[in-house]
Amino acid sequence: MTLLLTWTDRTGPTSLGHHAPSGGRDPGPVIRLLEQPESRGRYSAAVVVTTPFAAAGAACMAAEMRAHVGRVEVTSVDVTDPSDHEQLFAALGPLVHGLPRDGDIDVVLSAGTPQVQTLWVILVKSGLLRARMLKVVPPAFVPHPHPRPVVEVRLDFEGFPEIRALRDEVHRLRAEASVRRGLLGRSEPMERLRRLVARLAPTDVPVLVHGETGTGKELVARALHEAGGRRPGPFVAENCGALSEGVLASELFGHEKGAFTGAGQRRRGLFEQAHGGTLFLDEVAELPPRVQVMLLRVLQEGEVRRVGGERAVPVDVRIVAATHRDLGAMVREGRFREDLWYRLRGATLEVPPLRERSGDLRLLVEHFLAEAGALHLAPTLGAYRALQAYGWPGNIRELRGEVVRWSVFCESVVDLADLSPEIVAGPGAAPRHAEPGPHLRAAGPTLAEAVAQAEREAVQAAFARHGGNKSRTARALGIDRNTLKRKLAQYDIDA
Repeated sequence: MTLLLTWTDRTGPTSLGHHAPSGGRDPGPVIRLLEQPESRGRYSAAVVVTTPFAAAGAACMAAEMRAHVGRVEVTSVDVTDPSDHEQLFAALGPLVHGLPRDGDIDVVLSAGTPQVQTLWVILVKSGLLRARMLKVVPPAFVPHPHPRPVVEVRLDFEGFPEIRALRDEVHRLRAEASVRRGLLGRSEPMERLRRLVARLAPTDVPVLVHGETGTGKELVARALHEAGGRRPGPFVAENCGALSEGVLASELFGHEKGAFTGAGQRRRGLFEQAHGGTLFLDEVAELPPRVQVMLLRVLQEGEVRRVGGERAVPVDVRIVAATHRDLGAMVREGRFREDLWYRLRGATLEVPPLRERSGDLRLLVEHFLAEAGALHLAPTLGAYRALQAYGWPGNIRELRGEVVRWSVFCESVVDLADLSPEIVAGPGAAPRHAEPGPHLRAAGPTLAEAVAQAEREAVQAAFARHGGNKSRTARALGIDRNTLKRKLAQYDIDA
């Protein structure tokens, strides 16, 4: 359903006007619009904008409109002179910003002063008001019945240079604000990344996002979508390395009923689901060769053919791909199609690893603490120094997991003893999930393993010395009770 937006300067219950047809009363452009057959049932609500001086006339007009529209609202704006452009813009700008965003809007250009009509045009053409502009032809000027009594005003010719500049500036500022919300960080690498995302977002250029595991490549893809013109459309993501070749082809391109065993009905693929929006292909380097060929055909022709289907389906999708691998090297080795690589990398974005943006670490920790509902936790200076010195092989994902763990086991302070052993061990320590190589095994335990073993022995000895009393053991070790509980669970000490 559609909202009707109009202005009235009517100061009384009637409006004869100089556009009235000879020998009859003109009900005005708004009522004439509502009386048209194509308007019946179109409008779910209407907003009549007026000034305090014309409130009585606006109320009369709203009463007439309710015969055609169930819900009519009269809104008075602080304008003393409806011919003053500055007053009108100051009043109408906030008003249109508060209109509903989830439906269509029609605005009547034929009502109000010429200055009001001009302001509607400026607001619509600048993109501040997303509405269709309607002109209701005065009956005095045309025969009756008129073949086109209501005309949509488009103004699509190459004019209004100031308005185009304003629209571009609004889009740019919105893109920058959206990118800043989606990509946290004040370091120079992140500022540079945000600038590039804000420039690419309004375009439809395919983007290849490169970065280590856990750096937030999907966040970059979402920022490109949210800050661009495809924001109203869907954002669809798929991990290309998580599915087998046959399943991945069906997921991306869809399938027809009976295309393979188990295909009991037709299914739209992710390209069709992302129509009008953005499709994010994570781990694109893992695409099997046959699927690479199918993807290249879609990118070249702008249409998809479902598995087992004969008819091509047009799709309008922006592709953002991501990988942590060197696609250029894979192309040279013959493991990735060169023509597909060129198609995907219309532009390339490098997402910096966490170790190159250590200045953002405190900001990220605070963000993840807030996300976990644990803002009461405060890491000590020693803890922050260890966090800064650590290499973060898992990047943002690893940091987030570390902070979430604090929210479970720490009460108020996060000290050095509360950090994971590999973080305490400092730079160069192997992560928990890494298996040391044969040369390391021969040389003895790693530093992280030695620290963990010493800590386990100290906790176990203190716990036994105090007869299994957690409070006394925690005081003896200089840690809080929750930290002790975490250590007991971590080292599988029977409590």
